[in-house]
Amino acid sequence: MPDNDLVEERAPEQPTWSRAVVIGASLLAVLLLGATIGMLLTRSLTDEPAALPTAGSVEVGFAQDMSVHHLQAVTMANWARDHSTDPEVQQLAFDIIGTQTEQVGRMKGWLMIWDQPEQTTGAYMQWMTEPMAGHDHSGLTNTAPAEGVVMPGMASSEELKKMRSLTGPALDVYFLQLMLRHHQGGTAMAQYAQDHSSYSVVTALTRSILVSQGAEMDLITQMLKTRNAQPLPTS
Repeated sequence: MPDNDLVEERAPEQPTWSRAVVIGASLLAVLLLGATIGMLLTRSLTDEPAALPTAGSVEVGFAQDMSVHHLQAVTMANWARDHSTDPEVQQLAFDIIGTQTEQVGRMKGWLMIWDQPEQTTGAYMQWMTEPMAGHDHSGLTNTAPAEGVVMPGMASSEELKKMRSLTGPALDVYFLQLMLRHHQGGTAMAQYAQDHSSYSVVTALTRSILVSQGAEMDLITQMLKTRNAQPLPTS
């Protein structure tokens, strides 16, 4: 007879709904952390222009539009993390979720301090008054978000539906293709904001985006090559 004192007790398996709650709570914590960091940095820096950014400025437009852009990336990464069976794809998705959720929180913190709405009520990209290198955004300048037009690199509803219909390697490749194009559009927007903003909190974040997403674009490009797949067109 085995000694009962030596029998190891096994903890009950965590139910699926509990795991989802934990993940959701973790993402909320990251979002709130980003918002707190954004507010604290904005209030602590003394070299910013005396006036707060106003509606239509590069700073407000960037924070509003890039938050929307980032949140789609988080949505796609959430799906890939939960439905891919490839550890490399799962890790990439996890990294994107953490980084971009924190950055969204930071931008929403700015908008709160600047007394600006979290989302634009007009057309996307109005803050970009000059051409963006490698991307034609002329078709967006007179179109409101409610009309369903997306920003550079963003996936369409049909593309998201297709991604959710795939499984296995086909899902992995299509997710990587969509995310590479998404990053290309996002980094172009970040570069424009960095070149046209005089607020150090904004340029610090855009530098971070350019570095992190630049590294991820190199990684995704290599991942596509090893899977014998090509990037999607950028336009």
